[in-house]
Amino acid sequence: MALFEMKFQPGVNKQDTGVGATDRWVDSDNVRWRYGLAEKVGGWASLLTDTIVGVARKQLAFTDLEGNRYVGIGTDKFLLIYFEGQLYDITPWRTNSAGVQTTFTGSTITTNSTAPGTSITITTTSAHGLEIGDIVALESVTMPSASALNKNNIEFTSTDRQVCQVITAPSNVTFTITSPTAETNGGGSDLTSGSSCIVAPYQRIGPSQQSYGYGFGIGDYGGTVTGVVDDTLDGALDADTAGTGGSGTAVTVDSTTGFPSTGTIAVGAVPNAELITYTATNATNFQNITRGALGTATPGTSNGQAHSDNTIVQNATKWTNWGDAVNATTVTLEPGLWSLSNWGQVLVGTIANGKTFTWNSGVSGDTKFTTRASMNTTDYVTAISSGDGNPTASRFTLISPTTRHLVHFGTETTLGDSSSQDDMFLRFSDINAINTFAPEADNSAGDQRLQDGTKLMGAIVAKENILVWTDNALYTMKYVGSPYTFEFEQVGTNCGLIGQNACCEIDGVAYWLSNNGFFSFDGTVNSLPCVVEDYVFDDFDTTKGQQVYAGINNLFTEVVWYYPGASSSFNDKYVVFNYGESGRQPGGIWYTGVNTNSIRTTFIDATVYPKPHATQFNSSSTGTFPDVVGSSGLGQTVYFQHETGTDQLNPDNTVTTLTSFATSFDFPINTQQGAGEFFLAMRRFLPDFKTLTGTAKVTVGVKDYPSSTSTDSTYSPFDVTSSSRKFDTRARGRYANIKIENQSAGEDWRYGTFQVDVQADGRR
Repeated sequence: MALFEMKFQPGVNKQDTGVGATDRWVDSDNVRWRYGLAEKVGGWASLLTDTIVGVARKQLAFTDLEGNRYVGIGTDKFLLIYFEGQLYDITPWRTNSAGVQTTFTGSTITTNSTAPGTSITITTTSAHGLEIGDIVALESVTMPSASALNKNNIEFTSTDRQVCQVITAPSNVTFTITSPTAETNGGGSDLTSGSSCIVAPYQRIGPSQQSYGYGFGIGDYGGTVTGVVDDTLDGALDADTAGTGGSGTAVTVDSTTGFPSTGTIAVGAVPNAELITYTATNATNFQNITRGALGTATPGTSNGQAHSDNTIVQNATKWTNWGDAVNATTVTLEPGLWSLSNWGQVLVGTIANGKTFTWNSGVSGDTKFTTRASMNTTDYVTAISSGDGNPTASRFTLISPTTRHLVHFGTETTLGDSSSQDDMFLRFSDINAINTFAPEADNSAGDQRLQDGTKLMGAIVAKENILVWTDNALYTMKYVGSPYTFEFEQVGTNCGLIGQNACCEIDGVAYWLSNNGFFSFDGTVNSLPCVVEDYVFDDFDTTKGQQVYAGINNLFTEVVWYYPGASSSFNDKYVVFNYGESGRQPGGIWYTGVNTNSIRTTFIDATVYPKPHATQFNSSSTGTFPDVVGSSGLGQTVYFQHETGTDQLNPDNTVTTLTSFATSFDFPINTQQGAGEFFLAMRRFLPDFKTLTGTAKVTVGVKDYPSSTSTDSTYSPFDVTSSSRKFDTRARGRYANIKIENQSAGEDWRYGTFQVDVQADGRR
């Protein structure tokens, strides 16, 4: 018996061929390498019985002065606090520039539905500014006098934080929510009398996923707007500048109810409708009209088309024709992101391209959990209107931990003026005073504009500096004291950051993902050799770079990037760089995975908590916290603790099997005549596992030529247990490989060094 050792080098090599990746593994999922040996990753267990509504985009673990542990979780809809196994909603209310909460008192309710799941219409006394998908709280609710609906199903109280999703927004003073139960008393205008409520909107955060580019598929196209209002012409409209009714300045319809007070109407069938802008309305007229406006069938002319009486008229305020420039208000390129930092025991959260809020964990008792994150938290953030307060629009923020400066990146050149936001401009507060940003002779507040790139993308605290990335370059931001406060130095170019959360730092080394590959910084920018790089970038939707999330799992010396594949809306793949093991192998130790159980949108290392925490998103399910009326379509996030058990423990205490596999390269028989000269005959193999719980399946694959498809050998796969000694197999081919996997719950394994009885078996 000639024994051949199947001993492979750690990590996965996908840059080479199955034959060319000598002594390496070529594919894996839910497998890591530790001390040179392949093993199944640890499992994860849900920390909550609830699931979170929406997709999580940021986590931050921190403690208060008494040592209590918290995690701030920012989603596309909410800002939440995790504390001692419970979730708390601290999402800030919508506010004006001075931080004063926006509410709409005197709002009325119309129950439109005769069945659950249809709609309730809310009418406000002034323009609400709400959009589809916004979250609102209805307070002090009085249902219509004839309504059979229970107000408790839609009312927000201090003890029951039930909120509603805006389903449609037909006009600037009306919006609809989902009816939780059936209206048994008819519905419609007869169920309006006596109704009232206060509408309190949540801060708008952003969409669940990133969209790319301008034009078709972005925003509202072709005149169709969700919740569109329509009517018909009352009289013909000639093909000239005259309006109906002979006024020459107006378009007359049966009713303008529900249309915006100023905007655009589409007259006729889209996409060939004529678009007419107007600046005022009365009961039946759109006034101060401009014919041939925007994307009409006769663009560039002042004359419009002829339309007969009763032609349909639609609200087309957000309508965009093919070839027209898209209004920025109708286009969202980046997902709803948060940046989270802690200023001592105060959580500082910034909505991407929005405002900054604080939440004080040091408030005694449970009052803190019923207190919203606020722009005006006493002693921390003052009103924006003061001239010294926090900017109102920034891409992201960060706390300098040693100097306690709050830094706003991609922010306003004029404080308090969101229209002055400059994507390459940054501001920093006075030292130890996160409410003071106006530079003065007696403070250290200041600003800086970086040059290389088009936008600031991300920043992290490193060993001696703050590292700041643009979409093209890397800068260091170092505290130097008076008079300049911070010194900026460009240390790399063509190495920009692909997304705000695609960077991390451990032990003085930063790692990040760029459109140009993987990089590190240890005082010098280094391009990381990567033997899975083509595999990653060949199936990576880089237009969703803002969804990439980089995390550290220091216990296993891993940097992991979760990213969306080319055909996925959300992160469905991951790639790992093992910085601790990479000294064992030229090109580093890398591995990958695509298992749907591993989809993650955030990941934080074991620091405040003893094990890593991560969020898993499922777009086809519905979350349970907060309790959102009409939450369909928002998806759900499960909050997991990693490196726990062997499988996935779900919120309902059920177990989902965590499968794993690793596949070796195609190895030949080496003789004096060379590798692959002879066919090999494998008669038996001797398994060797460092650890094995349950059963591991071992498949021996064979093929005759490098380009051939591998086929399973006779008797494969083999069920290996801790008591297994040898397995007989009839494997014949010029090349062979092995695949190790598990398929059942409770199984765990760590590979050792297999031995096989193999000998040359001729040249044909």
